[in-house]
Formats: sequence, C-alpha cells, structure tokens
Amino acid sequence: MTTPPVITAADSAAFPHSVFHVRHPKVIAQVKAALPYGPDRLAALDAFLDETLYSTLGPLPEDDAGDRAQWDSWGAPYFGQGLKWTEAPFLWAESYFHRRLLSATGYFAGTWRGVDPFGPMKSASLAGAGLAEELAGLGSTAALAPAERDTAALHASLWGNRADLGFQLVAGAPVVPEVLADDGAALFAHLDAQAGRVNLVADNAAEELVYDLLLIDHLLTTGRATEVTLYLKPRPYYVSDATAQDFADALQLLGTVPGPAADAASRLRSVCARGRLTVLAPEFFCAPFGFDELPKDLLDAVATARLTIFKGDLNYRRLVGDRLWPEDTPFSALTSYLPGPVAALRTYKSDVSVGMDPATVRTLDEAEPGWRFGGRHAVIQFSGAGISDR
Repeated sequence: MTTPPVITAADSAAFPHSVFHVRHPKVIAQVKAALPYGPDRLAALDAFLDETLYSTLGPLPEDDAGDRAQWDSWGAPYFGQGLKWTEAPFLWAESYFHRRLLSATGYFAGTWRGVDPFGPMKSASLAGAGLAEELAGLGSTAALAPAERDTAALHASLWGNRADLGFQLVAGAPVVPEVLADDGAALFAHLDAQAGRVNLVADNAAEELVYDLLLIDHLLTTGRATEVTLYLKPRPYYVSDATAQDFADALQLLGTVPGPAADAASRLRSVCARGRLTVLAPEFFCAPFGFDELPKDLLDAVATARLTIFKGDLNYRRLVGDRLWPEDTPFSALTSYLPGPVAALRTYKSDVSVGMDPATVRTLDEAEPGWRFGGRHAVIQFSGAGISDR
C-alpha cells in the first residue's frame, strides 16, 4: 500500500488552511473575551496570532513549563528552516499552536498560572438548558429493548462530539451527524463474547464528556466492561478537550439532574472509589504525534484491554494517520500497528477518511462537496485485530 504524504495547510483552497486563517483567529478572539486579561496578555495573544499568520516557525519561548528541550527536539525539522506555520505537517502545527496559545495566556507562570483559557466556554456549554433537559429525559430509554439501549448509549456518545467548541466557531450551530459506517453491533458482539477492561480515549469536555460517562456507566452496568480506564488531556489542549477538571464538572452536572442521570453519577462515583473506573492523563496526549508513536506503557494498556475506544476527529487523525488515504482503505489495516482491538467514534471535521464504500463517497462528493469537514457525518468503526484469548 502506497503511503500518501502527510497533510499540510499550505494549499490556500484546502480545509487545513482555513483552520489557521479562519478558526484560529476566532479561537484567539474568544480567549481574549473569555477572561479579564490585562494589556500584557492581550498583547501577547495578538503577537502570537500575527506570528502564526505571517512569520515562520520558531522555538518555544521560556515559560516555566519545563518542556522547552522536548519541543526543541520535536521541532528540529521545522524550526529555523524558514517554514511558515502552514507548511509544517498539519497535525504537528495544530498541536504546536495550542501549546503556544497556553504560553500566550500565561498558563504556566504568573497570575493566570493554571487557569484554563477555554474554561468559560466549557462551563457555558455544560450549563446549557438543552443538556439538562436531555438528561432529564433519560428515563425514556428504559422502555427500549437491550440492543436499542446499546445503540442509544453508543450513538449518544458519538453525537456528543457536536460539543466541539472550536469547530462550532466556524460551523455555527451543532448538527446531528449522519452515521455513514456503523460497526456498533460488531463492537458489542465483541464485548459480549468476553468482558474485560475497556479504555476510552476522550475528546471534548462538556456535553460530549457527559455522554461518554453515560456510555461508560452502560458498559459497566451491563457487564460488558469489568473496569474502565478513561484517558483525558493533562492540560488544556484544543479548545474543548477534556481534562480532569472537566471530568469532575461533568460528573457533578450528572448528579444534579434527578432520575437516571443522578443514578449514573452515583454509580460512577462508586466505581471510581473502588478502582473500577480509573482516570489518567498521560503527557503523550498533548504531544504532536500520531498514535503509531504511543509510548510503551500506553501500548501495553491497549494490549491488555478487551477494547480501546478513541473518540473524536483529532483522535481519529492520530489513529489512522493524518494523510489523504484512499477512502476505501480498510480501517483495520491502518490500526493494525496497535496490539489490541480498537474502535473509533468520529464525527467528520477534517479531510481524513477511511473504511468507506466508494459508491457512498461518490454520492456524497456530488451532493455535498464539503461533507468531510461539515460535522454532519460520522462513523463508528471497529477492528478486532490483535484479539487474543485474554
């Protein structure tokens, strides 16, 4: 199989270019409006935006984070080479943008140390009246057949991906995605054949994380998962990426909605206390690389789990490789480097697309040329590669 080149943002007519020239300026404007920064932070944010738009890639500033040497190593192929931000690999440059954004807000030193610059946006999304109303209606799922409850839990976690705040800055109002490929039945059949630990690599905070927690509760209460490890980001990353604080906030909100939501929150707190739900935030999840470079401890975690679920568009790009693969390239082929079964719950917000029927792709291309990054289409993909009798 010929490996296509990595995606960059160099083509001004392509989607990645709009991320740097449309989305990122909006992100910085939102950050400036979200917290009462003084003139120094506001000036730093403006200077950083100008750098990303008009200057070449340069080293990380000294900002007390302690990772300058690491980024010097990671950036060696790009720093000092006269490369514009849009000419580096898209995945790498996006990651570096969000790391530098934290520096510009003063996240690592001074008055604003440790303050999530996206926190007010996350809080507003979590407190939305619509979410509480949805959670209050969870009791209606009790009348569903078991297979329908499985589907409801899985699709709610998938649809929660509409809570991606960075995406909404460009796309506008959230939309319910159309599922183009659905391996949900195979995923549950795999867990029904043998229960075990499930890993869930989270994506967004707020509404999405709430529904991720409900999926975790469903897997544990139905016996599909004997235990769950939830992987979060160790610090704010992309605009709405989930951290430990976001986990605590989501669980707190669940507990405030009487009925099934509060019951789930109580069970989740109990399994946390008993060690059946473990929350981890490895540094690697803020590194600018694909999952083919997972460190040994995370590879071992995949190898010893019955299933590892990757949520969201960014994790999907990291999982299969941020390249323009032929769209009928099998999902299993591009995830076979991992030593255990994996699943992806992904709403399309970028060009990468695999495991698709060519006829479906042709129809979509003709009817809706921007479907790959419009947030209205999604996939649930599963690969049992790496299965062993554990």
